[in-house]
Amino acid sequence: MAGKLTGEKLEKELLRLEEMLTYEREYGWAAHICGIDEAGRGPLAGPVVAGAVILPKDCKILYLNDSKKLSEKRREELFLEIQEKAVSCAVGIVEPKEIDRINILQATYAAMRQAVGKLSCVPQVLLNDAVEIPGLPKEIKQVKIIRGDAKSLSIAAASVLAKVTRDHLMTDYDKQYPNYGFAKHKGYGTAAHIQALKDEGPCPLHRRTFIGKFVKADEGEEADKANG
Repeated sequence: MAGKLTGEKLEKELLRLEEMLTYEREYGWAAHICGIDEAGRGPLAGPVVAGAVILPKDCKILYLNDSKKLSEKRREELFLEIQEKAVSCAVGIVEPKEIDRINILQATYAAMRQAVGKLSCVPQVLLNDAVEIPGLPKEIKQVKIIRGDAKSLSIAAASVLAKVTRDHLMTDYDKQYPNYGFAKHKGYGTAAHIQALKDEGPCPLHRRTFIGKFVKADEGEEADKANG
């Protein structure tokens, strides 16, 4: 991708990336600074996924940004590049039943702890997008950054890793439950998804604590039996 930018445009992009390394440099590129972010807190269906990414010192990946600001094609390209260049990266996944059992905030924390635990090396500093994660070793310093996925390259990388991983999962689930359109809306509450939910009832991927206003409890139980 580097060859697509030249001259003034390349200079501008490198400057933007330089600004997104501010937090990494503030902490002196302590051994293994790790960015943390999640995808899927808001959907009516599917898991919540967390990404953890440790980039090498002064790593600059062209176009890397908050995953919500990127096209699907760009995210897919960056997803591969992040995995290729990262010192270590991992994802944590918490399924809908567990989300219903412990609530979405606790499920998000659990997914983040999973992701950190799967890294091949223990980070000294976590750059977190707007949260402080409970239950991690106290010796790991946590830095809470509001809108961190737009301010830190490490968090942006984690956001792309989490988003693309979750999108792939929902596309696969679409083949298993083809009546809901998961490949298109990824479980979010679009008008088409809500209508399908009313017509078909929920499937095992739906979060019961999220869909109560759309489906009666007994309808959900009947749909669960029908879907195995």
